[in-house]
Amino acid sequence: MSVTPNEVREKYLKFFKARNHAVVPSASLVPLNDPSTLFVSSGMQPLVPYLLGQPHPGGNRLVNIQKSVRTGDIEEVGDNRHLTFFEMFGNWSLGDYFKQEQLPWVFELLTKELGLDPKRIYVTVYAGDEKLGVPKDDESVSIWKKLFTEVGIEAKDVVIGSEAAGYEKGLQGGRIFYYGDKNWWSRSGVPANMPAGEPGGPDSEVFYEFPHIQHDTKFGKECHVNCDCGRFIELGNSVFMEYIKREDGSFEKLKQQNVDFGGGFERLSAAASNTDDAYGVGALADIIKKTEEWSGKKYNDQDNKKAFRVVADHVRAAVFLIGDGVEPGNAERSYVVRRLLRRAVRFADVLGVPPGHLAQLVTIVAKEYAQSYPNLSENQTSIEQSIEREEVQFRKTLQRGIKELERFAGDGTITSQDAFQLFTTYGFPLELILEEAGTRGIKQIDIEGFKELLKQHQNLSRAGSEQKFKGGLADTSEKTTRLHTAHHLLLKALQIVLGPEVHQRGSNITQERLRIDFSYGQKMTPEQKAEVERIVNEKIKEDIAVVQTLMPKEEAEKLGAEHEFGAKYPDRVSVYSVGPLDQAFSIEFCGGPHVEHTGQIGEAGVFKIQKEEAVAQGVRRIKAVIE
Repeated sequence: MSVTPNEVREKYLKFFKARNHAVVPSASLVPLNDPSTLFVSSGMQPLVPYLLGQPHPGGNRLVNIQKSVRTGDIEEVGDNRHLTFFEMFGNWSLGDYFKQEQLPWVFELLTKELGLDPKRIYVTVYAGDEKLGVPKDDESVSIWKKLFTEVGIEAKDVVIGSEAAGYEKGLQGGRIFYYGDKNWWSRSGVPANMPAGEPGGPDSEVFYEFPHIQHDTKFGKECHVNCDCGRFIELGNSVFMEYIKREDGSFEKLKQQNVDFGGGFERLSAAASNTDDAYGVGALADIIKKTEEWSGKKYNDQDNKKAFRVVADHVRAAVFLIGDGVEPGNAERSYVVRRLLRRAVRFADVLGVPPGHLAQLVTIVAKEYAQSYPNLSENQTSIEQSIEREEVQFRKTLQRGIKELERFAGDGTITSQDAFQLFTTYGFPLELILEEAGTRGIKQIDIEGFKELLKQHQNLSRAGSEQKFKGGLADTSEKTTRLHTAHHLLLKALQIVLGPEVHQRGSNITQERLRIDFSYGQKMTPEQKAEVERIVNEKIKEDIAVVQTLMPKEEAEKLGAEHEFGAKYPDRVSVYSVGPLDQAFSIEFCGGPHVEHTGQIGEAGVFKIQKEEAVAQGVRRIKAVIE
């Protein structure tokens, strides 16, 4: 049985709706008030407040399909499974059902609904840690053994321990494998890295085998389920959030035990179509087919696969990001879109695609996702224009970069610093540097030095992201909560001063300051900024009550409540208003937290705008503080 991607989507939602799960629409790719990452990178991210105990308007059984972007995978794109943009299936129990319900449902969904062969399914569980007081997850093993036995499969369990050990031990005839930290989930990673008071728990991952793929010993002596050779592909992961870390470093059981399932839509769709290639189905396959027509080259030619996959992945990701209001540019989110499009242009050139064609691929993406994400069709023309402009600009940058390369190479050598400057300033990936240097007879290139500089750059970026996370809104500190409410006042003040067409396009709030990206086409005048500050401080002094209301989405929309750009919302939503609904200063769709009355903001000082600047075409940014 072969199932199309849209059928996989429908079957998944229908399966959990039949089990009393409320469908939660996908949030925007731009995180709302969460600076831990540039983009939403998992289905869990928008639901963190509810996993920590806040009631969800939809109840305690939820299901969603969340669009996600992981920028760490950009350089890895080229194999059969890594993607920058992807959709994540999720089902959630907020203190309701647990392992005895979740694991059988996952097995039933995969084998009966999607038609996967149970003989090709393998699973992993947590091996436990005696020092921390967390036992082996024998309960999950018992459930899996019963499920496999019921379909006539012997389910031997094997202790692996670590991924490194797996390459020495191999499969050992097992079906269920115990791993250590690999099968533990928390926001801070492995148990040792978790601060006191943070929840976490064991997880159980499901893998699907593609027996025709031969193990490549460059990945290790033996193949195992977590091997990178591609024989086993992870389809999903059930996290059992059942522990909280104590001050002494040990763990105790949580009062509310949650289930958090995440499954890769593209990988599940590929497996349901009996292919090991995530690029072989849906929009990605259609983009590749069109690129074949333009280039005259074939995807099945092994030498071309990486280039085809990079073009397909990067264009699709850019379409979704631009559709959520992130235009190509030089700062943070905007730079990611720029980098994606420039890599797509470069690899399209490698394939021989004529210049100016990439924007035409927007039609394919918009059509494939018309039912799930209609904003792509609605904004198709502007998305195409953004991609066209970026390609034209990049081609000009390429010419400047080539001139710089020729200057660097005057003595026949390209140093690591030269190569790094070409990469960071002109967008030259290493393969382009090598290609252009080769055509000019330049043979001395410090490749290893460049890779080391790139590694340091990536580590600094990652460290910066981790530092942001420590001060993120999810910590619900008093300082952050004050700034969060001030953020609501600021948006409304901007609309009063600049016009009602101003809307939020991004947000980042730490304990030190707030930041808002908003739609506006020109620099604010000093008078406009002063007036915005005056309005915000006036509302703080008025000490207005901040009220949360749960209400039908349609009712909130009639009230003019602000909401995320491009986001979908459930039928029942949480709304925060500054003042009673019938006479509120501002109303926004929001999950909180907020101060109880605006005067609490003033206890920390006066609202001040520190900086106002452009971050992308038609998007401005304000950084502000309470001091």
